[in-house]
Amino acid sequence: MTSQMRVWLVAGLMMLAAAMAVVARPTVRVADGGPKVNLEVGFPKKFGDWSIDERVPVVLPSPDVQATIERIYSQVLSRTYVNSRGERVMLSIAYGGDQTDGMQVHRPEVCYPAQGFQVLSVQRDQMELLGRNLPVRKVLTRMGGRTEPVLYWIVVGDKVANNDTQWKLMQLTYGLRGRIPDGMLVRVSSLDTDTTRAYDIQTAFLRDAAAAMSPEYQSRLFGAAGQQQQP
Repeated sequence: MTSQMRVWLVAGLMMLAAAMAVVARPTVRVADGGPKVNLEVGFPKKFGDWSIDERVPVVLPSPDVQATIERIYSQVLSRTYVNSRGERVMLSIAYGGDQTDGMQVHRPEVCYPAQGFQVLSVQRDQMELLGRNLPVRKVLTRMGGRTEPVLYWIVVGDKVANNDTQWKLMQLTYGLRGRIPDGMLVRVSSLDTDTTRAYDIQTAFLRDAAAAMSPEYQSRLFGAAGQQQQP
């Protein structure tokens, strides 16, 4: 699909979503009917060679960005992990019981520039994890002398949205059944001018974390097993 066709498709989906909002507004929240998500419990504090680095304070975003995040998400987990080699990975997971358009503001392409970062590149990629082909986005950011490679993905229900079009289609599919999906954005990053090394370390971190999680949280953070998705 060409870029122009994708733009027209997304525009058409947005118009359809607007029409649906008038005709039949979804009322049933998926999050109210299933097991409750607790990010503090679901993501292990120690696994493999990784543990929380208590010496590194959690850096909160600017007050205006923080206020927006708190309005949209019901839970936000922010931690920094370190291994025995001194390699550090910053983790941020934002969960919301209502996967609406507003959740898009937490995407790195949006929230990093809002904090003064420059987005140097955005690349789609794929990561093999727990038998899943996990579609991810790699965003290279910089502010002054700080280079921060970022890797993230978005989950709607128990499926990973690998692009904006699919993300919107998932919303519409739930909406047609009168349901409001929950969702989350999972992001890892590190400070490293060597982007290849940074992404290799982040991938190893995620694989170790996933192996230590319960199956329930594996599907919530990485999508249901058996999904064959392309980036």
